[in-house]
Amino acid sequence: MAEKKTVLTYDGLKKLEEELQELKVVKRKEVAEKIKEARGQGDLSENAEYDSAKEEQAEIEARIANLEKMLRNAEVIDEEEISTDVISIGCKVTLYDEEYKEEVEYTIVGSTEADPGKGRISNESPLGVALIGKAVGEKAEVSAPDGLVYYNVLAINRS
Repeated sequence: MAEKKTVLTYDGLKKLEEELQELKVVKRKEVAEKIKEARGQGDLSENAEYDSAKEEQAEIEARIANLEKMLRNAEVIDEEEISTDVISIGCKVTLYDEEYKEEVEYTIVGSTEADPGKGRISNESPLGVALIGKAVGEKAEVSAPDGLVYYNVLAINRS
């Protein structure tokens, strides 16, 4: 079975590569030092510092493995080649939220880069799914817990 592609912008790719480098070069050394210090304290069977450091080491290694897998399966979106005819990953969209009677702006990104608080929504989110493929002037319908929410597409730009 093929592994799921990780859709990233160029900036998202750089951030993941930087995090991976930080974990491999800095964090691994820091946790190795913590383990070494904890071992020096004697009996490991009742050494909370040792257990904590080993747990931190396991978390770092798991994150490294996860980042390597994402980078191995990365599909980088070339933002210069994004069409502004219809909404796709990498587009910045201006919408009119009919429920709140206001304009909102979002950038459509892959799930790895999503940060709704910063206006970066996943293409896999309910709103992202409703927007993909829409053109200026079209209406997107999103299911919400208390009913349907409608957004009118006002503008599509490159992010």
